Amino acid sequence: MPLTTIILTKNEARDLPRCLAALREWCAEIVVLDSGSDDATRELARAAGARVQLRAFTSFGDQRNWALDHCEIATPWVLFLDADEVATPAFRAAVARAIDAAPAAVAGFFCCWKTLAPDGTWLRRCDSFPKWQFRLLRRGRARFQDSGHGQKEGVVDGELRYVREPYEHHAFSKGWTHWLEKHNHYSSLEAAERLRVRPRWHDVFSRDGSRRNRALKPLLSRLPGWPLARFVHMFFLKRGFLEGRAGRDYCVNMAYYEFLIGLKMRELRRQPSSASAQESAVAGV
Repeated sequence: MPLTTIILTKNEARDLPRCLAALREWCAEIVVLDSGSDDATRELARAAGARVQLRAFTSFGDQRNWALDHCEIATPWVLFLDADEVATPAFRAAVARAIDAAPAAVAGFFCCWKTLAPDGTWLRRCDSFPKWQFRLLRRGRARFQDSGHGQKEGVVDGELRYVREPYEHHAFSKGWTHWLEKHNHYSSLEAAERLRVRPRWHDVFSRDGSRRNRALKPLLSRLPGWPLARFVHMFFLKRGFLEGRAGRDYCVNMAYYEFLIGLKMRELRRQPSSASAQESAVAGV
């Protein structure tokens, strides 16, 4: 397939083999862009036939743009995955159909994931499936930009479409302790982003769920009791309770994540300069 998959890594020896195994017979090339792992990540990548490049991590958007500029990609299409994500056979087939049928006007595709709980339960209701991220692009036609703790589409030359078959996201493969530590860091980035962004009101009413969610976050974060409301929405209104203990645990911890974001937003607002506070929050965590 005329496709290169790029995987960003740091200390991903546990998850990377599963990710690579699902790509080995499918992609023209796999590139692992590592941010200084001190485990066996790079050795495992090379053993699986992936090309490894090194660069200190700055942000997700910047790292993906650097990969597009410096990884000497030869294929017309590029897919970005994380080490804890797995391209299922159905997802691979959907990607193949999408790029085979894509007219020249199409610059890329949004993709969606299915979050799997530690016991393997698909958190379809709790995680409000489908959520969309820009992950598949035609080389030279699109860029990324940072957004909160992650990234979103930046400058795009052409039309964006959707691959509706999900890939797997094993978000809890390293356990809840690791997830909580990571999301404590993410909450600092989200707090700074939500204070910085001024939502465009027409996006609040957009039919594009990803655009609508990005516009709503800064508004909802300021509501009294928002973390509790987030739990009620996920667990009761979206019927997350049907996903058992796994659903309950996820909803509770996502509400706690929103609580941390709100707490850090209040701290940032109390600092003398909102702009400098946000910059120090991002750089210092």
